[in-house]
Order: sequence, then structure tokens, then C-alpha cells
Amino acid sequence: MKKIFRSPITDLYMEIRVGCCGWCIRGGKRAYYKHFTAIEVQETFYKLPRPQTVSKWLSDAPEGFKFCMKSWQVITHPPSSPTWKRAGIKVPKTKIDKYGFLKPTQENLEAWEKILEVAQAMRAEVCVIQTPAAFGYSPENFSNAEQFFSTIKRDNVALGWEPRGTWREHLDVVKKLCDEHDMIHVVDPFRCSPVSTHGTAYFRLHGIGGKEVNYRYKYTDQDLRELKEIVEEMLKEGREKVYVFFNNVEMAEDAGRLVDVLMKSGLPIAMPQEM
Repeated sequence: MKKIFRSPITDLYMEIRVGCCGWCIRGGKRAYYKHFTAIEVQETFYKLPRPQTVSKWLSDAPEGFKFCMKSWQVITHPPSSPTWKRAGIKVPKTKIDKYGFLKPTQENLEAWEKILEVAQAMRAEVCVIQTPAAFGYSPENFSNAEQFFSTIKRDNVALGWEPRGTWREHLDVVKKLCDEHDMIHVVDPFRCSPVSTHGTAYFRLHGIGGKEVNYRYKYTDQDLRELKEIVEEMLKEGREKVYVFFNNVEMAEDAGRLVDVLMKSGLPIAMPQEM
């Protein structure tokens, strides 16, 4: 398996990893490992697995495989969100306003400690904090986000922030938060370009069209060529790592097609090793 590359564009060592948001290959994890070199774990958003569980995933994975994870919804989405039904916890009425929206409350900070424990157990390269469109830009939300990001521990887990909603109209503020707190600005590159200066670029592809997502979209060959050019531009800018995760119905097929495009282009894409 190729692990590190010297870019033909610059003198930095760089690599690209392509995968999916979830174990989407028929045959489970072992089948997935044969196709891709990275995963963005999705179940961690709905309900945190035990650290022992994800630690076993790590030990069973081939050498060099990379895990990323989506952060638990408890810190980003309020209990009124329909996805909370899968969280497996009951919140007293007196504490409903203490969760979600990156509020720097004791409840959110304690939830983050649990998230970090799981991230460390799987040795997550990036923990993606996705805030919903309902958590749009406002002075209050900016203040909460700044306090939250200033307070939490990282312990060598890189943070990615995917702000949805009206933050896209305030990219100067997004850049300020990301750069001051050493975070990756996570984006769908067909909707927004990353503004952070972090050495890692992290793309989540939700389908073209629609307001925030269009999960039924199937990427065309031209789309994938455009995506290859976007990835190449990230390398030219000096990014050392580029993660590309598909999050649409046809994610496995589309991600596999992108791998082929990147391979043929000669760009430094990590490929699976034989198991």
C-alpha cells in the first residue's frame, strides 16, 4: 500500500484518501477495506458506540487504514431534533435547553468528553462537528461556538467543522473561528470552498442541487473530473492531506469511480493493501 507521496507540484509530502460516510459496501467492513483507505463513521452521530467496540474496529483494520468520525449530535442538535430519537438518552425538561448548538454548558462539555474518548479509541484522524442549518450565524451562536471551541480538549484529534445554513454568507467569521482554533473548514466542494488555512482539506459530498443535500444525486463523469481538479488545487495550495467522503445513495460506486479518475491522473491517492 502506498502511504506517503512527494507531490510533483510542490516539495511537500501529500496524500489523498477517498471513502464513504458509512460502511456502505456489501460484505461489511472487510469488504470495505478492499475498496477504500478511509471511512467517516456515521453511527457516532446518532448514538456513541462503546470505546471497546471502535477499538476492535481499529485492530481489525488493515495497516494504514484511516478512521474519521462524525461527532455525536448531542452537542450540535437540540433534543427537539428528530434524530435524537436514536440517541438512546432521555433529557429532563429542566435540561432540554442545555444541549446542542455548541452551547458551552456543562452538559455539552461532558458530552464532548465522551465523544473524545471514542475518537481516541478509534484513533480518528478527524472528528467532524456538523452544525445544522438551524444553528445559523448570529452573534449569540458565534459567541457559543467560540466559547465551546476554546474550552474543549483535543488530545491530538483534529477537529473539522461543517457549518450549515447562513454561515456560508459569513465566511470571514468561519475563517476566523477555524484559524483561531486550528480547525478544518469541512465543506461540500460543489457548494463552497474551504476558507481555513489548516493543512488538511476535508470534503463531504452530499449531491449536487437542493438546498443543503441531494442524496439521490449520482455524480457524472464530468463532475468527477471537476472534483479531481478541485483536489489538485488543494495540493497546489499546500494542503498535505485531502479527504474526500461521499454521502449520497450511490456513494460506494461514485467513490470508486473517483478513485479511478485520481489513479489515472497520477495524483497521490492512497490505495488499499491486500488483506
